[in-house]
Amino acid sequence: MVEKAGKTGDRPRFPLENVACPPPVLGFAAFSGTGKTTLLVQLIPLLAQHGLRVALIKHAHHDFDIDIPGKDSYELRKAGAGQVLIASERRRALLTEQATPREPSLDELVAQLDLAAIDLVLVEGFRHVPFPKIELHRPSLGHPLLCHEDSSIIAVASDAALDGAGLPLLELNDPAAVAAFIIDWLQ
Repeated sequence: MVEKAGKTGDRPRFPLENVACPPPVLGFAAFSGTGKTTLLVQLIPLLAQHGLRVALIKHAHHDFDIDIPGKDSYELRKAGAGQVLIASERRRALLTEQATPREPSLDELVAQLDLAAIDLVLVEGFRHVPFPKIELHRPSLGHPLLCHEDSSIIAVASDAALDGAGLPLLELNDPAAVAAFIIDWLQ
């Protein structure tokens, strides 16, 4: 059994260069296949039940397309529009084509969010960027712990007992416990 996490004390903040008063930013670091998205899908509604307005940034290591061939927005973008903003009364999506491919910085992406409308930014990816993160670790996958090399990891969530380098250890398969840790970290 994984030991319960205690108070984290003063939480480290992600030093956003271009944002005046950013909301807390908390990442989830793990090797592929560990279950980052699965946990986040369970965590977001738990955090929302506590009144938190959550934004999520997900880094993709590959080319992706969220638009559908044949739809007007897709055709307009393929025709050469550098930015296409799709909007309805319930949602908006801005698709931006990069003339020269480059990796965006995390602070650049956070600055694009409507910061007045959120209390917490969760991040999936950007594992090598120094900002507060919870490591997800499944020893059965055979990967090393990241917390031994990354001092910005504030807790480890695992499905087995392990040496978390003195960090709080959370039960990976208990999203409510992970949510409680995040709520405590925010205070």
